[in-house]
Amino acid sequence: MTGSIPDLVLYTSPGCGLCGEARTAVEILLADRMERGLAVPTVIERNIEQDADLHRQLFERIPVIELGPGRLELATSMARLRRLFADVLDSGGATPATGGAPSLPGRSA
Repeated sequence: MTGSIPDLVLYTSPGCGLCGEARTAVEILLADRMERGLAVPTVIERNIEQDADLHRQLFERIPVIELGPGRLELATSMARLRRLFADVLDSGGATPATGGAPSLPGRSA
């Protein structure tokens, strides 16, 4: 893969059980990728409670994961996460489907 690896942004909220599941799934999949010598993005966790716009947009959709052009809402499925990682990190920049979800403000590190 050429170019830099995009950051993985995990949008969460305190007390969100599904967010904990997503965090665990991401950790497992990234550890597996690291063991296999594959590209591993930096994980940035964003608390939607700290941004009124993010809260309004994502409260009913968290956990949300963005990786490059890809975005998953209610992202707790290992299979969906694995596919997102492969689409974005292993295919040289293929754009995975995002379900028509708009990009979010304040996404950069």
